[in-house]
Amino acid sequence: MNEKIYNEIDWRLRVFDSLSYPSLVIRPDKTIVSGNQIFLDKYKTTIDGIVGKKCHEVFYNARKCPNEQCPLASVIADRKGQTMLSSVTTGTRKKLWEDRVFSPIMDDNGEVAYILESVRDVTRVKNLELALRETEAFLEKIITGSPIAIVVADSYGNLLLMNPAAQALFGYSNRKAVSKLSAADLYPAGVASEIMQNLKGTALGGRGKLHGLKTAIVDSDGDRIPVELTASIIYEDGEEIATIGIYTDLREKLAVENKLKETRARLAQSEKMASIGQLAAGVAHEINNPLTGILFYAEMKLGTLAGDDPEREEVILVIEDVNRCRDIVQKLLAYSRQSSPSIEIVELNALVEQSLALIRDPKVLGNIEIVKQMNTATMLVHVDRNQMCQVIINLVMNAVVSMDEAGRLIFRTLLDSQRERALLEIEDTGCGISAEHLPRIFDPFFTTKPPGEGTGLGLSTVYGLVHENKGHIEVKQTSPEGTTFRVEVPLFKSGGEACNE
Repeated sequence: MNEKIYNEIDWRLRVFDSLSYPSLVIRPDKTIVSGNQIFLDKYKTTIDGIVGKKCHEVFYNARKCPNEQCPLASVIADRKGQTMLSSVTTGTRKKLWEDRVFSPIMDDNGEVAYILESVRDVTRVKNLELALRETEAFLEKIITGSPIAIVVADSYGNLLLMNPAAQALFGYSNRKAVSKLSAADLYPAGVASEIMQNLKGTALGGRGKLHGLKTAIVDSDGDRIPVELTASIIYEDGEEIATIGIYTDLREKLAVENKLKETRARLAQSEKMASIGQLAAGVAHEINNPLTGILFYAEMKLGTLAGDDPEREEVILVIEDVNRCRDIVQKLLAYSRQSSPSIEIVELNALVEQSLALIRDPKVLGNIEIVKQMNTATMLVHVDRNQMCQVIINLVMNAVVSMDEAGRLIFRTLLDSQRERALLEIEDTGCGISAEHLPRIFDPFFTTKPPGEGTGLGLSTVYGLVHENKGHIEVKQTSPEGTTFRVEVPLFKSGGEACNE
C-alpha cells in the first residue's frame, strides 16, 4: 500500500525534503503522504511509520482529531494558506510552542490535491514575547504607581502617556490629555521649545538629557506651577522617537523655604532689636539724669526773669528742647522696657474703638475716611491695654502721615481659632513703603523724614510693645496704593480652651 502512495507523489513535491522546518504532505482526508527528514528526526520516527496514517494519529496519537481549531478544513475550502499557533507539553512538563503553516497544493483543475504542513518551533520567540509582555506590564505598574509625575510624548510632541501623578499635577484625565493636548500645552508660551533646545544641547546634562531644571508648567486652570524637571530623549537606531519628562512639584518645598527664610529674618530682627533695646535702655538712663538737671535749672532761671527780659525767650527754647529730648528718652524706655506688662483680658474690637477715642486732636482724622471691617466674633485677648492702645495710635499716626492727612483708613479684625490668635489689620491709602526701606522700618532712629521732623522711634516702639505682649507685627503688603500692617496677639484661653467664636 505504501508503494502505491509513493507512486502518487509527483517528483516535484520531493523538493520539500530540503525545507528547514519539519514538514508533511497530507491529502485532504488528512492521510499523510510523506514527511521530510527533519520531521522524521524531530519526532523520532521513520517514513514507513507515518505514511498512510492520519495526521492526528501522528501528532496526538488519537483516532479522532482533538484539535477543534485545526484550520485544515478552511484551507481546503478557501484554497488559501493558514497558520495555527499551538502549545505542546512534553513528558517533562516543559511547555513548547509550535506555529503550524498549512499551504494548499493545487491540481490541474484548481482543486486542493495535497496540503503541505510545516511545523516551526517558536518556543524561544514566544518566551521572549511573554517576557516582553511581563516587562511591559511591570514597567507600566511602576509608571502608574509612581508618586512622581511622568509624561511621555512622541517626536512630534503628541502626548502618549500621563501617569496618575501627572494627571493630578496638571489637572487632566489621561484620555483627554493624550487625545487633545500636545507637550507645548503643558508649559507657558515658549518654554517647551526652550526645553527641547536644552535637551538637544550638551550644557544641562548631555545630549538628550536634562537634570534638575527649575521651570514652570501650566495646569488645566491656566495656573503656573513651579517644578523641577528631569527629561530625556528616547532614541531608536539613532533617531528620536519620544521624550519623557519627570516632574517634581516644588510648591510645598518653596513654601517651606520661604517660611524658613521668614522665620530666620524674624529671629535676626528680634536679636537685633534686643541688642539695640539694651543699648537704648542704657543711653536713656544716662541721658535722663542730666536732662532732669537742665530742666530744673532752666525753669528756675525762667522764674527769675521778668516778662520783658530778652533772655526769657531763649530760656523757653531751652525748656522746649529739653522736653523734646525727654520725650525721646521716654520712647526709648518704652521701646526697651524689660518689666512685665500689666496683662489683662480685653476685647479686641473694643480696644480698637478705645484707641481711636484717645486720639486727642479730632483734626488729625478730619479728612480721613474711617472704615471698620470688624469680625463679629468676641475676641478676648491677653495683653496690656495701655501698651496695645499705644501700638494702635502709633500705627494710625504713621498712616495719617503717609496719606498726607487725607485718604481712607481701614480697620480689620480677624480670628484665627486654629492658631489661637487674634489679628488686627490697619490698611491705609498712602504712598507705601519702598523695597529699599522695608527691611529697616522697625529699626530705632530710622526715618525717611527730614532732619528735625522725626525721631525714628515710632515703629520701633510699636515693635517692642507688640513683642512684649507675645505678639507679632509685620507689613502684610505695601505698594504705591497703600500699606497694610498686621498685628497678631494671643487669644485668652479659659480652662485650656480658646475663646468662643
